[in-house]
Amino acid sequence: MVESPVVEVSGATVRFQAETALDGVDFRMFPGEVHSLMGENGAGKSTLIKAITGALRLDAGAIRIDGDEVRFTTPHDALAAGIGTVYQEIDLLPNLSVAENIWLGREPRRRGGIDWREMRRRAAAALADLGLDIDPASTLSSHSLAVQQLVAIARAISIDVKVLILDEPTSSLDLDEVAELFRVIRDLKQRGVAILFVSHFLDQVYEICDRVTVLRGGRLVGEYLTRELLRIDLVQKMLGRSMESLTSRPRAGLTEAVQAPFLHAEGVTVGTGIVDADLDLGEGEVLGVAGLLGSGRTELARALTGVDRPDAGIVRIASGEVGGVRRAISLGVVYSSENRRTEGIISELSVQENITLALQAQRGIARRIRTERQRELAASWVEALDIRPPDLDRPAGTLSGGNQQKVLLARLLALSPRVLVLDEPTRGIDVGAKVEIQNLVSELADNGLSVVFISAELEEVLRVGHRVAILRGGKVVDVVSAEGLSVDSLMALVAQPDEDEAE
Repeated sequence: MVESPVVEVSGATVRFQAETALDGVDFRMFPGEVHSLMGENGAGKSTLIKAITGALRLDAGAIRIDGDEVRFTTPHDALAAGIGTVYQEIDLLPNLSVAENIWLGREPRRRGGIDWREMRRRAAAALADLGLDIDPASTLSSHSLAVQQLVAIARAISIDVKVLILDEPTSSLDLDEVAELFRVIRDLKQRGVAILFVSHFLDQVYEICDRVTVLRGGRLVGEYLTRELLRIDLVQKMLGRSMESLTSRPRAGLTEAVQAPFLHAEGVTVGTGIVDADLDLGEGEVLGVAGLLGSGRTELARALTGVDRPDAGIVRIASGEVGGVRRAISLGVVYSSENRRTEGIISELSVQENITLALQAQRGIARRIRTERQRELAASWVEALDIRPPDLDRPAGTLSGGNQQKVLLARLLALSPRVLVLDEPTRGIDVGAKVEIQNLVSELADNGLSVVFISAELEEVLRVGHRVAILRGGKVVDVVSAEGLSVDSLMALVAQPDEDEAE
């Protein structure tokens, strides 16, 4: 007997004015499977997920749950039908307890008020159901991002969920935390839950997923068993072009750049996040930064760019000492945060407004950039970075992740910087957009821009960097040439215990 799908989408079509985001897409999920939805940024993945979860309506097509056609008008309707979602940006309240987050809006009642004891009991049961030993009365913010992710899953499945959608759930997790998440996913799979696992990490897709559906340009390319689809074929189906087009530009060699550093950091300490760090960056050099989660990568980036003032030490470039953010920008040192949604892109503003924002702030309110000049400047960057769609008036938050990252880079490059510090610039974007950004970094370095490139993906660090700074426990323990270094050898350097820990 052939099992029936728990979710079946047929002919899904969604239009945004003249743009067709989904064009007659078919999609299905079966109980007890892990299914991946793959495609470039802008392929239609997010639009399809929003339709399934009730966040937007289809212009044409149908959605069936257990064979019955449904018409969701709100996410609450989808939740009531057994569809739970955990988003990349965890939508929980860090100031509340774990129990409050799990049962928020559904709190057990007693005598006209919240039954706190019963809520904590139910929360403990939901957590134990996932094999998690967490105090339900503890504040959510006291836990790691990985634990918060699992709490979000506990909330999603506490409604007797049939379908669980995980949107980029591993983007901020280290290897051990990913393994714990996969343990939970496999357990849910055994219980018959259908799980949609959305990720740009191909290794993880092949490790955890049974089937994959590929979208391109808002259309269905096909549905495949993961074990029968080679990775090279998956990438080509996603992009619609050959693997040769994904080759990164070779790094230009450095000669005197390292011997005559353009940026010099000495004895930099910020709390316990980064301790007594020394670092040199050559002119036209790409310096990769590698370290495990919690090693101090972001703290280093923020200290180098004046976002966080060091408690000790100094950061300077050829033309002066880097102080606060304003001073750093005036010297040509700019920073791209790892969290582009809350510390980068302003979603409600247009592409044009986002690109010209920093330049206008630098000039001050008294020296307004003429509208015509803003448009001309933004259009030049949209063309140069191939931002899609090339619509200057479109809200930046409606763009795909890769194109949002390009808008953020355009904003920084409009300042004509000398030093560009990029913290996880390719997180959550597809393989094609990643290579575009990697090639852009190489081109900028070839033209004399100094770049600090931070990434959790060691292969990417090696592909882009001339040298790699190794961070462990908030310390820069070594800086090595990327030449001849493999991912395995770099991982050995990153994961090697400190002497104090080894004793």
